[in-house]
Amino acid sequence: MSAGPAGGAVVPPVSEVEQGRRSYRRSRQRRSTGVAVASTLVFAAVLLVGTTSAPGWERTRESFLDWDVARRSFLPVLSGLWLNLRVLVVAAVCVLVLALVVALLRTLRGPVWAPVRLLMTLYTDVFRGMPLIVLLYIVGFGVPGLRLQGVPTDPVVLGATAIVLVYSAYVAEVFRAGIESVHPSQRAAARALGLTHRQTTRLVVLPQAVRNVTPPLLNDLVALQKDVGLISVLGAIDAVRQAQILSATSADFTPYIVAAVLFVLLAVPTARLADWATARARRRQQAGGLL
Repeated sequence: MSAGPAGGAVVPPVSEVEQGRRSYRRSRQRRSTGVAVASTLVFAAVLLVGTTSAPGWERTRESFLDWDVARRSFLPVLSGLWLNLRVLVVAAVCVLVLALVVALLRTLRGPVWAPVRLLMTLYTDVFRGMPLIVLLYIVGFGVPGLRLQGVPTDPVVLGATAIVLVYSAYVAEVFRAGIESVHPSQRAAARALGLTHRQTTRLVVLPQAVRNVTPPLLNDLVALQKDVGLISVLGAIDAVRQAQILSATSADFTPYIVAAVLFVLLAVPTARLADWATARARRRQQAGGLL
């Protein structure tokens, strides 16, 4: 590789073999896209015809797709979704912090840290194995029953706490996998340069670990976006609870459809961001075969 006029490195031209590979990949991608679009349209048409031709379609449409009920339900359900959004932001931040702490404690080396590693392993095993809905009932109804002074009893706070406990256990394992994916030579090189263990972890290991696990972290965020709706089981007036109230007063299930659509619209941008991050990571891994 030679130097350019300004002293910068000159990137060698792409070989004909690699150009052929790229052209082949583009043609395959166009073909795959066409097949995917065609199959999706066919599937949608079959689903639409099959649904609308069912014997109970008219009754189902009146119960689940009533436009007047949907129009009246939109603003109340949207106001409830605002509560879900606030819980989502707070829970996501708390999950990232707690999960990172748990992951770092689980990766501590040395026999003196064995009790800490055992405690963090127990935490992840318990809360990953416990269904979220069960923990919501335990925290939401058990904590107020203790009548402890200074402990919040608001269902929103208790619901968010249960969600943070469960998701932190999952995300901690994602972080731990990212930390362990960093090659030991990276640590050795950092220590050879005089960095302490804390500096090595903060400046060398964590940046690479977070970059490696960004796609699964975004996928966990997508799952968190929908699971914040479970705080309604504790009585919080969120989008799901608003839909339940409106459905009971109107004797119609359309408010649930409104809530479902709003949650999907909330999750789609994050899902596409996760896909983009996954594709970007894949391209970065394949970057070695440019020539």
